[in-house]
Amino acid sequence: MALPRLNGCWSALRLLPRAGSAWLPGRGAVRPLSSKPDPRPLLSALLSTVKRASGRYERFLERRFPRFYLLYATSHRGFKALFLEAIEIRKIKINMAHQGISFQQLPYRDMERLRQFRRDLIKAIPVSLLSLPPFANYFVLVLIYLFPRQLLIHYFWTPKQQVEFLNIYHGMRREAYPDIIDGLARATQFVADQQIRDPMQRLCTKVQQGSHPGVAELHAVRSLFSGHPLGLNRLRIWQEKALSRVLFLTPHLPTIFLRYRLQNHVQEIQHLDRAMLKLGVKELSDEEVNRWDHKMGLCPASQPVLDGR
Repeated sequence: MALPRLNGCWSALRLLPRAGSAWLPGRGAVRPLSSKPDPRPLLSALLSTVKRASGRYERFLERRFPRFYLLYATSHRGFKALFLEAIEIRKIKINMAHQGISFQQLPYRDMERLRQFRRDLIKAIPVSLLSLPPFANYFVLVLIYLFPRQLLIHYFWTPKQQVEFLNIYHGMRREAYPDIIDGLARATQFVADQQIRDPMQRLCTKVQQGSHPGVAELHAVRSLFSGHPLGLNRLRIWQEKALSRVLFLTPHLPTIFLRYRLQNHVQEIQHLDRAMLKLGVKELSDEEVNRWDHKMGLCPASQPVLDGR
């Protein structure tokens, strides 16, 4: 009789809940409960608190220090836009690698975005390297405050600065146009073919008098720009420097580097032009049209600059 009672007690002990387990009457044993709290509600509450504090701080700056708030808001928007643009550039690079296509085969918008981001990096890298030494960042901040057009990329320009810098760039182009037209007129004098020389001379005179040439007049003399004396490889150094000023390229470079950069820039414009025609001019937004006009020298003064040097 003792043996059956022992077996029954052992069976009853096996039904009892184990140490560390939760047990509810009528439901038997359940899975152990985790002692770690869920961090998501705490993180969400923390982010909400930071967001409210940031909003109050921005309203305080806007009310008490409007000029400083303008710089603060411009920097905040600039870093955000630059970060989003870097994400898009990474996507374009990944698609180029997966599809095995080159820069010349990209759609217009991707090609323009990649080109502009590359120019922004070329402009931003020297400033970043200059601020690397200890305490040099304070000196760089002073330089940025004094020369924002030369040192900052367009993400960090205020709306007022964008319009102001647009007028400056347009003025720089106007200063270079007379030298280019005079050079065209002098170079055309040595053209042997009178049927091309005379229309080019009349075209230069018309532009110097303030008139705009027609498309048919430009097509009549386009053969002069593919060989001697006005081909890109036949230009003299002063002509290359004048053309670089019009295209917002630094003219203070050795001849070999100046010609190489000028040829690359002209080729990029040709690729962009073909991609834009493939997309269709009617598909461009107003902002894209204004950006292209600025690149081609037809810059409306009411629109902001989006293509820094």
